[in-house]
Amino acid sequence: MSALQAHVRESDGGLPISLSRVEKSFGQLNVLDSFNLEVPAGQFLAVVGRSGGGKSTLLRLIAGLDAATAGRVSIAGQKVDRTLASVRLLFQEARLVPWQRVIENVGIARGQNWQETARRALADVGLGGRENDWPSVLSGGQRQRVALARALVSAPQILLLDEPFGALDALTRIEMHRLLEGIWTGRGFTTVLITHDVAEAVALADRVVVLREGAIALDIDIDLERPRRELADPRAVDLQRQILEAV
Repeated sequence: MSALQAHVRESDGGLPISLSRVEKSFGQLNVLDSFNLEVPAGQFLAVVGRSGGGKSTLLRLIAGLDAATAGRVSIAGQKVDRTLASVRLLFQEARLVPWQRVIENVGIARGQNWQETARRALADVGLGGRENDWPSVLSGGQRQRVALARALVSAPQILLLDEPFGALDALTRIEMHRLLEGIWTGRGFTTVLITHDVAEAVALADRVVVLREGAIALDIDIDLERPRRELADPRAVDLQRQILEAV
């Protein structure tokens, strides 16, 4: 068990997410219409689809950043009407504060013993010893690791990922996949990943939902052993094919 996992052991586990007959409109544009989705506690769900299909809108509704036009979004049975401490969101851009050092970015909430907690989080994402660096000297992958540490430092029970690895090179993206899978396996938080990358979805998720024009076009379980290192496995290839056909 890693240092961060030991530190947050009492908060291990995820929370269930439910969307019931949800509608979301922006003016005359109806993005989601009578949308239903259940995500069990601890599940790793990937949401795949073309641009404009409602993926980011779905994530913002779960995060409490936007309100549904109609219907109900709930976490553990409670209606989502604001952002929650148990939910953290990771974007494609690391969004680090450039005038604060790495440790200050991770411990930005400045809670009790924040420096020690931030150091543990950085060690857990492979950046131990980089606490006093400025964000400007980090690579793109390292900045995203800092952003992941910042999301995990408060021991969230739901982690929302909005294409967090899309701007990384292929090798760095694989490293981040392995890092995230290892932390998720140890912690068991509920995860929702938005991605355009079908191979990424199959590599990481328990389940993939394809969104097309605001509706679910495919909902498929990814029943592959972990850790997943070989996506040339015929089963993985077949799952990718099914997903691509539905996108």
